Amino acid sequence: MKKIAVIAFIFLSTLAQAQLTSKEEVAPELVEKREAQKKEITNNYLALKNNLLVSDSLAVVKSAALLQQSLKNFRFKKLNLEQMNDATTKRKEIINLVAEVEATKNINKQRKIFEVLSVKFWDLAPKFKVADNTLYLQVCPMTNAVWVSDSKEIKNPYYPKNMLTCGAVKASL
Repeated sequence: MKKIAVIAFIFLSTLAQAQLTSKEEVAPELVEKREAQKKEITNNYLALKNNLLVSDSLAVVKSAALLQQSLKNFRFKKLNLEQMNDATTKRKEIINLVAEVEATKNINKQRKIFEVLSVKFWDLAPKFKVADNTLYLQVCPMTNAVWVSDSKEIKNPYYPKNMLTCGAVKASL
């Protein structure tokens, strides 16, 4: 019985030490790679929004394809099982919406899909946000449609011709 207790103690000590070591020693190149992935996702979303601003539906399609690919390559970290399932489900919903944007060249349809996409993107924005960036949730008061921006300056992607500066900052990360 003593031998089993000693073996169990040694095993648990070794396991605890291994977990401690792996948490403490995150390779800098892995941290850099993860930050680059986050930046890519955010930049692809912002490019999509900016292409809606200039009403370039073909560029929107290209941005959507890039956003879709960067989202597929991203893996969530440091989440419990419930959070992981929730985040993965939301990411899949965003990927599906981005695929819908990519499938149409109609700028008005792209904007309509972008409304839903932006709400879901904001839900996961804390996971995609690069450490040194601030993101802003902005809202069009006429429609309550939201979008994410990296600037406090309002540039409404839903009505760029008539109401380019119509909106307000609703929240920030």
